[in-house]
Amino acid sequence: MNLATTEHLTYKHRILGEYYGSENSPTVVIFAGIHGNEKAGVHAAHLVIEKIQKENIQFNGNLHLILGNINALKQNIRFHDVDLNRIWHQSALNKFKNGHQLDYEESKEQKEIFLIIQEILKRPGPFYFLDMHTTSASSVPFITISDSLNNRKFSANFPIPVVLGIEEYLDGPLLTFINEFGHVALGFEGGAHNDPSSVINCEAFIWKALVHSKCIDASNIIGYERFKEVLSNLCCEYQFFEINYRYQLREDENFEMKKGFENFEMIHKSQLLATSNGRDIYAPSGGRIFMPLYQKLGEDGFFILSSVSKFWLKASIAVRKLKINHLLRLIPGVTKDPENNYTLIVNPHIARFLTKEIFHLFGYRQQILKDDKLHFIKRDRNITEL
Repeated sequence: MNLATTEHLTYKHRILGEYYGSENSPTVVIFAGIHGNEKAGVHAAHLVIEKIQKENIQFNGNLHLILGNINALKQNIRFHDVDLNRIWHQSALNKFKNGHQLDYEESKEQKEIFLIIQEILKRPGPFYFLDMHTTSASSVPFITISDSLNNRKFSANFPIPVVLGIEEYLDGPLLTFINEFGHVALGFEGGAHNDPSSVINCEAFIWKALVHSKCIDASNIIGYERFKEVLSNLCCEYQFFEINYRYQLREDENFEMKKGFENFEMIHKSQLLATSNGRDIYAPSGGRIFMPLYQKLGEDGFFILSSVSKFWLKASIAVRKLKINHLLRLIPGVTKDPENNYTLIVNPHIARFLTKEIFHLFGYRQQILKDDKLHFIKRDRNITEL
């Protein structure tokens, strides 16, 4: 069922700006304000629009700037009923596809965003979907991606840290949903919520994304060298990181992060990080602290990162380009999901010698534990319809 052909699109209030080049050209889609208390991306989008109009910048490709959670943005809260960046799974989408009543404010916003995406995807592409965020902790800018090779390739254009595999720990992010249809999808975290430099970082990221996607020639952007410099010399010692640990909050948990932690700050095993219902929480391992929670709403207390070696990155590229992932199905305890060609089901009691790192090497990320089986989902996809 193609909703975009059965309903008249009346969501211009959600579209900040649209600019078009030639028909067969790249399209960049920017989401801003998916979380209502993260407004740097919205401010940056307005700055980009102002510059485009003032300087009459010509487009080779196409650009769409889309507002996220409008209701939450008006109230300056992360979300109203449910997190708009945690409901992008099929069960939620089926509700409005089948004409069922929508229970939450965010479900109505999701429907509008989905219809707009569906309309945009009628063009030939390629497509680059970018979601602008900020963090509750002080932070250098960084990128989060599902670990597909096309995501890696595009993120390599930005000299900032890249965090792989966050989709293993989050249920229903917008970009994970989009990535499952084979499109490039990057999350950009511009800095702390209320840091003025976060707006500058977000604007610089948008301009660089437009240039590297070949939507705009850099020569057409006055002052482009300054935007390049904004994101230079900000990265950590290693560019690629992956998540090793997540502290997930329980319902009604009284969690309080110890003050002063910054994203990517080094921590050691057994270091005091937070308190939960008056109980001290210590780091289970060393590494780098990531996304420490310094706001009221949120499901994640903190993550711990480790750096990814260049050898592993190159090895994973080589293995995936050989397209030998079908060999994994020859291992006892590993079967293909009969309902999804991109999913492998692993019986951990039989294939107990297989580690998560092996599946990561082949481009699979663990998504769920279901019926005592591990489900690993392939991140490199062919382009399919939404």
